[in-house]
Amino acid sequence: MVDLDSEVPPLPPRYRFRDLLLGDQGWQSDDRVQVEFYMNENTFKERLKLFFIKNQRSSLRIRLFNFSLKLLSCFLYIVRVLLDDPTQGLGCKELNRSCSNQNYTPGTIDWSPIIWVNRSLPLWGLQVSVAVISLFETLLLSYLSYKGNIWEQILRIPFLLEIINAVPFIITIFWPVLRNLFIPVFLNCWLAKHALENMINDLHRAIQRTQSAMFNQVLILISTLLCLIFTCICGIQHLERAGNRLTLFDSLYFCIVTFSTVGFGDVTPKIWPSKLLVVIMICVALVVLPIQFEQLAYLWMERQKSGGNYSRYRAQTEKHVVLCVSSLKIDLLMDFLNEFYAHPRLQDYYVVILCPTEMDAQVRRVLQIPMWSQRVIYLQGSALKDQDLLRAKMDNAEACFILSSRCEVDRTAADHQTILRAWAVKDFAPNCPLYVQILKPENKFHIKFADHVVCEEEFKYAMLALNCICPATSTLITLLVHTSRGHTAPWEAFRQLTGTKQTLNRESQQSPEQWQKMYGRCSGNEVYHINLEESTFFAEYEGKSFTYASFHAHKKFGVCLIGVRKEDNKNILLNPGPRYIMSSTDICFYINITKEENSAFKKQEKHRKNHESKLSYHGASRLPVHSIIASMGTVAIDLQDTGCRGASGATLALPAQGGREGRRPSIAPVLEVADSSSRPTCDLLSDQSEDETTPSDEEGSAGFEYAKGYPPYSPYIGSSPTFCHLLHEKVPFCCLRLDKGCQHNYYEDAKAYGFKNKLIIVAAETAGNGLYNFIVPLRAYYRPKKELNPIVLLLDNPPDMHFLDAICWFPMVYYMVGSIDNLDDLLRCGVTFAANMVVVDKESTMSAEEDYMADAKTIVNVQTLFRLFSSLSIITELTHPANMRFMQFRAKDCYSLALSKLEKKEREKGSNLAFMFRLPFAAGRVFSISMLDTLLYQSFVKDYMISITRLLLGLDTTPGSGFLCSMKITEEDLWIRTYARLYQKLCSSTGDIPIGVYRTESQKLTTSESQISISVEDWEDTKDTKEQFSCRGNHRNSTSSDQSDHPLLRRKSMQWARRLSRRAPRHSAKTAEKINQQRMNLYRRSERQELAELVKNRMKHLGLSPAGYDEMNDHQNTLSYILINPSPDTRLELNDIVYLIRPDPLTYVPNAGPSRKNSFCNTVGQDTREETQL
Repeated sequence: MVDLDSEVPPLPPRYRFRDLLLGDQGWQSDDRVQVEFYMNENTFKERLKLFFIKNQRSSLRIRLFNFSLKLLSCFLYIVRVLLDDPTQGLGCKELNRSCSNQNYTPGTIDWSPIIWVNRSLPLWGLQVSVAVISLFETLLLSYLSYKGNIWEQILRIPFLLEIINAVPFIITIFWPVLRNLFIPVFLNCWLAKHALENMINDLHRAIQRTQSAMFNQVLILISTLLCLIFTCICGIQHLERAGNRLTLFDSLYFCIVTFSTVGFGDVTPKIWPSKLLVVIMICVALVVLPIQFEQLAYLWMERQKSGGNYSRYRAQTEKHVVLCVSSLKIDLLMDFLNEFYAHPRLQDYYVVILCPTEMDAQVRRVLQIPMWSQRVIYLQGSALKDQDLLRAKMDNAEACFILSSRCEVDRTAADHQTILRAWAVKDFAPNCPLYVQILKPENKFHIKFADHVVCEEEFKYAMLALNCICPATSTLITLLVHTSRGHTAPWEAFRQLTGTKQTLNRESQQSPEQWQKMYGRCSGNEVYHINLEESTFFAEYEGKSFTYASFHAHKKFGVCLIGVRKEDNKNILLNPGPRYIMSSTDICFYINITKEENSAFKKQEKHRKNHESKLSYHGASRLPVHSIIASMGTVAIDLQDTGCRGASGATLALPAQGGREGRRPSIAPVLEVADSSSRPTCDLLSDQSEDETTPSDEEGSAGFEYAKGYPPYSPYIGSSPTFCHLLHEKVPFCCLRLDKGCQHNYYEDAKAYGFKNKLIIVAAETAGNGLYNFIVPLRAYYRPKKELNPIVLLLDNPPDMHFLDAICWFPMVYYMVGSIDNLDDLLRCGVTFAANMVVVDKESTMSAEEDYMADAKTIVNVQTLFRLFSSLSIITELTHPANMRFMQFRAKDCYSLALSKLEKKEREKGSNLAFMFRLPFAAGRVFSISMLDTLLYQSFVKDYMISITRLLLGLDTTPGSGFLCSMKITEEDLWIRTYARLYQKLCSSTGDIPIGVYRTESQKLTTSESQISISVEDWEDTKDTKEQFSCRGNHRNSTSSDQSDHPLLRRKSMQWARRLSRRAPRHSAKTAEKINQQRMNLYRRSERQELAELVKNRMKHLGLSPAGYDEMNDHQNTLSYILINPSPDTRLELNDIVYLIRPDPLTYVPNAGPSRKNSFCNTVGQDTREETQL
């Protein structure tokens, strides 16, 4: 085999060095040959063709020159007309004809003024020069474009016009007698039009401009119209030289009047050639112009569909964002626009929508509203095409929002499309911030480069999980990320900040009930941020502990400080605890009705004089009035002087030593700086250590020993590691099946397992990777082991091994194949003794022919559960938030009808959350992931909102950051009385930060069918009407569930109803109405008894004990709602659930020894009576 290296020796070093110095010049003194390659034939014709035709830039210059020549020839014609006098007859003299100046008589035409004109010598010279150049250029281009058919070149209209206008001038050079011969030079306007069209085409090719069809068509139409008018003007003016001798202005007037179909008749042609020309021009206009207008209208309609372009000038002078979606629905559009433009500083932004589908009728109608038509631009195009991204001016955009289509049947395919859009935008505009919405968590790592990412399934399952242990977490998060539309004057905002009056949120101004007013006002709270040294709220707490700053800021201003971020760290810390010292460079995150920059403050001298004394809690308070009101029950907490009262008269006088036994101990003050033996160390770790070291007998005997650590296996890439309760060994897959026994256990239903805590059942279609985020928050390390609820996954389809590998390490997690449509499956999985039933929206039903029908199956199934198991707490996910009005639907419930009217009024006012007063949403029993779309939109203004939400939901765990939990107010805790005292108690003992209250009340309505009560004892005997009304008033909040259990009472009730019906004529109309209501209630109870019998019979058939089924214990007569950051003087009520942000227990582990913890915990005594309950 021949060695190529030996055949071709390398160049000597001198050649390489010479080539480096001389470049390409070294070949001249060498034996090497330079070879040039040509893309075209190296002939003279090809070079001319390259210059005149093929080269875009040179061709553009040639056509521009040609266009200028044609315009110049038309201009010279007009000059000739203005200088010409038809009475001189110069042409006749030169031909030795008698051309006397005769007046025009009808019937005869003097053709000499038409054939001959007065053309001066300089003007003739200019016109001849233009004609020669034009003719030469035309012949040259015809030669270069010749392709074998000469007649095709000669018979072209532009070539014929050029011959007509140029050849006669050339003839006059050789025959001077014809110098004044009339030549229709004005026909050059059509050649100018042709040159203009070619020039625009070359221009578009040269600058690579696209989407120019509309511009071209408008240009052709305008130029055609101008050429018609110009030709008609010049033709009429010249022919009428033998008639009325019209001027150019008279001809212009005549043409405009004629073409506009007005026809005054004051100027008319007199000779038949002029009339014939007018007829011809009108016919041409009737043929040409409609064709042009039709093409223009078609292009205009197509452009309206595609949306046109976003101009470069506007992109450089105005700010805009781009919204990329695969299909644009009206709900998605309105959610985005309402949330985006809710911020004052975004009012001048433009929104460019880039969507591949055509705009539907609803979106078109909305975008025609003046409020949106001036700020929203719809472009039909794809984010994968650079041309469409250029149309949207993506490189100049302030941000790009890429949303997934959650209504697609194949959600993985929808994610793939979103990923490609994100890659395309990043490739085209690397500096444009990306805000991406993804559906499935396993696809999240593909768009890790995006500035902000919201994974739908991650947030959805984490929120549903927290709903089971912190009621209505979904409503809490939705209200926090929702921008309130209520705007008040600065002094009103100040009054709210000081606790005297909270700002009236727009959603609560027309609410007739007290709970709606409180709920509506508190729903306006949002999360804001500010630098500590620039803040009036927090500047004075520099060098103090975090809990001290949070408590005193709430006491003084009514704001809730929830987290901080150091200047040199990007991680946000929620409630870092009492050992965190505030620094001047810290960024503070707080919950308030409005941000500090929009607040006004009233300074008083008393506040400055007593600034030091207010921290000691000794002696009578001398705080200003607004501080006393804001800190009701906190300033005078430790005082024995009962003379200090708040504005509402509430007083918490603490006894002296040795007082009555009924007195509660005082609340300790919140320390400025936590010492090493501070109470939070014990409270946060004592229960944890006891929970680990002293397991219960049942757990010890059963061998269920849990460890704490990170899950060894994650179902997808990109999941945040969370410290959890885990098993020492993974459970075999066969033991994860709840309804089938195996060689390790023989249990076949949930009842047989004998769980200590109630179940949490999740009904889903498939075990997606997002379901992993439902389990993790419920097994987090800060949840006590004794309070862990068993989790049962009720799946329509069997899970794959990949998912089982991930959940087999968690304690008390099981799955079962079944459906909520099947009553037997529900009973086997333990629905009768479940604490919560979570119904996840099925992917297969998310797309329907009618959009809002996608939730039909879920709603009906949940309604069936609601009727069969009325005591079950059901949490439902819907696709469309508007469908939540059908949850727990009661057609004849007057209270629900009243709420429906309230929702309609709020929707008419433009409220972003018109459905917020619906009882299922206020109670946190219904949730739609589309309500979290505002989280992505709001992150454009508040870039920290996604991080804070992930920390609250437990999706991210930052060392030193707290977590969301809850505690229930019991009878033993009512001595605290107010929210402000609770705030102090938590900050001084456990270091927890309360952020809201979940309150449950009884509905005090008698108009509702579900709230009608029956008391047989009161109605059995004949009584007066007044006694009947008073008796009914005393029992209006009670239920008749106890009576339905006794057949005797039920029989008496029926007898009473029949007796009352016989006496109907003796009663008033109101009494008759009550009788009908009582009958309806009896019928309703009978129906519920039938449902109860059905459930019990199925349980007996399956071999299950019906002992745990309580069919009459329902909560239909209660309503629940959330108060976010309520005012300090809010009274606590029994069974209130307080949302807390608890410090990270691991923060205190290195500084707390076991002996000190135990000794300190033994000395706490009764001060820890407020121990929280998760």
